[in-house]
Amino acid sequence: MLSLTTPNPEMIDFIIRLKKEHQLKIVAVSNEVRELNAYRIHTFKLNEIFNFYVSSCYVHVRKPEIAIFKMALDMAQVAAEEVVYIDDVQIFTDIATDLEIKSIHHTDWQSTSEALADMGLLVENNKLVHA
Repeated sequence: MLSLTTPNPEMIDFIIRLKKEHQLKIVAVSNEVRELNAYRIHTFKLNEIFNFYVSSCYVHVRKPEIAIFKMALDMAQVAAEEVVYIDDVQIFTDIATDLEIKSIHHTDWQSTSEALADMGLLVENNKLVHA
């Protein structure tokens, strides 16, 4: 399982730049098992991206349960309307939207970056730039 996990360098680069340019707090809400979660954080240096993690393996609640979304909001100390939730699973973005969280169903870097730009979150004219 660990050998099958791969990074998305374009998205990682984009989110790092987005976070830096807009001084954003980035939180991961995931359903990963403990070993995979730890592996990805370490291998892909995800601590450079995420301020903290709300992972089902630690909080014992998982998406699509509403409680995990509310827990993430409480832990981040933000209101739902201050958040943009990005996920590649449509049902999860639908649930977040029902909670009045702006949501983006992620299918690829380009559409996600355009959706964020529409919300005023631009990065260097929304062009992909590798550091």
